Amino acid sequence: MQLTQDSILKSLSRVQDPDLKKDLVTLGMIQKIEIEGNTVRFNVVLTTPACPLKEVIKNNCLEELEKDFGKGINWELNMTSEVTTIRNATPILPQVKNIIAIASGKGGVGKSTTAVNLAVALAQSGAKVGLIDADISGPSIPTMFNVEGEQPAVKKIGEKNTIIPISQYGVKLMSIGFLTPTDSAVVWRGPMASSALRQFISDVEWGELDYLLIDLPPGTSDIHLTMVQTLPVTGAVIVTTPQKVALADANKGLSMFRQPQINVPVLGVIENMAYFTPEELPDNKYYLFGKEGGRRLAEKYSVPFLGEVPIIQSIRESGDTGFPAVIKKGLTQDAYMTLAQAVASQVAIRNASQGKTEVVEIKG
Repeated sequence: MQLTQDSILKSLSRVQDPDLKKDLVTLGMIQKIEIEGNTVRFNVVLTTPACPLKEVIKNNCLEELEKDFGKGINWELNMTSEVTTIRNATPILPQVKNIIAIASGKGGVGKSTTAVNLAVALAQSGAKVGLIDADISGPSIPTMFNVEGEQPAVKKIGEKNTIIPISQYGVKLMSIGFLTPTDSAVVWRGPMASSALRQFISDVEWGELDYLLIDLPPGTSDIHLTMVQTLPVTGAVIVTTPQKVALADANKGLSMFRQPQINVPVLGVIENMAYFTPEELPDNKYYLFGKEGGRRLAEKYSVPFLGEVPIIQSIRESGDTGFPAVIKKGLTQDAYMTLAQAVASQVAIRNASQGKTEVVEIKG
């Protein structure tokens, strides 16, 4: 077969994106083909830098090309990424591609720990990431990022004062914890908390982001309604532990997003504290809170099961000291990087297969 751009594209049209179930050429993922003698260069533009199947896609491309052109060609594949979005440029967060709600039915299931490590894992993969601590009454993000006591700068843009988010570990951060004394309780009625969230969304200079994560308070509250009434949310991630009490509440949280008037896609379920593994016995698993409850919840609602995180002492220590567990090599880093890849994949699938999420209008 003659080596031309068209013949190369014909070969690559047999390679499918495993998540999106369409070929790379149809998806527009093959770009900038250059032919110089026996050397061919081109870009493969993935839907996220956190793509877990990068090497699989690369090897599949090489396999199909060698079928048609033999082994005498030097193929130089540049694996790049462009995070997908279904958001139009809007007055609110115009440069943010995807807004992801991190929710749980009840407190104490490790939702904030999960949100922190997901944000850092996505940033480590090369994505531009922001995180809003929307748990107004119990802000924990400053502690978990080791930025307690820091205060965001404010600059005037036109007639408006704009807050500059704190940056740490490659993630832009905003929390009520930056604006109140560390030891003070934030005792606010619902409207005040909702007003604070709206300010974090509209009065903060977030700039360009691939993913903006919103760490919601436990349960279903005014904050949740404010979020869906203010923003078109790309999707929600539900965090639970395996035991029955947590699952009963997680059911309610998941159901809220699927109500017809809210209709936010559920990207999947994460099972936290899935099992206990002593550091000195890394191959042992003790199921303290039951087994596979999160997986069964995902199956019940026909949503993806994104993965599980074990109970390990270092996760708790990392949160307390402000150095997220995903930064340190080992079992927990692997677990959170796998979760981040799963979330990024589900965002790409959602964007390719579903329409825009509309801002909710709730009457009465």
